[in-house]
Amino acid sequence: MRQLIFLIRSDLYRYYGSASLLAFLRCYFLVPGFNYSALYRLCWHLRRIRSLRPLYLPLRFLLGRRAVRAGIDVSLHSDIGPGLYIGHYGGIIVGAHITIGRNCNISQGVTIGVTNRGKRAGYPTLGDNVYVAPGAKVIGGIWIGHDVAIGANSVVVCDVPDNAVVVGVPARVISLRGSAGYVNNRVE
Repeated sequence: MRQLIFLIRSDLYRYYGSASLLAFLRCYFLVPGFNYSALYRLCWHLRRIRSLRPLYLPLRFLLGRRAVRAGIDVSLHSDIGPGLYIGHYGGIIVGAHITIGRNCNISQGVTIGVTNRGKRAGYPTLGDNVYVAPGAKVIGGIWIGHDVAIGANSVVVCDVPDNAVVVGVPARVISLRGSAGYVNNRVE
């Protein structure tokens, strides 16, 4: 239970720079990205505890309804670190078995998914402090380093080194200034 509370408080801190009860209530009822994130964390946690399975099913149903309303679909089989920030909701897809590190910003229209064939078949892994701009696609068995900024509408199909800024189709490194300034209120 401590892990669940830590994850929800970490996500909340990313939105408001505070993890107070008032901030939670305000954010839960007014910010669709946090609302989805909190329900996702709760379902992710309950799914792993066999004795709480009766609570899981109605909450999973509620999460499914939120997913449709907000246009966000994050697989409960993904591993997402603390400090998830969904800045704008709509068209967000995170597939199964994806690993995302601490302090990840995901914008609208983002897809993070699997490739089933080719030399980069598999699931992407995103490091800590990654900013994924609107419309970006991260696909295949690739590694996205720490402190990376992925530009709008980029298609990332190759590994990205730490502190890189990538843009384009296919994405290429244009600078090594990283995600500083894009990822705020970091959870350490």
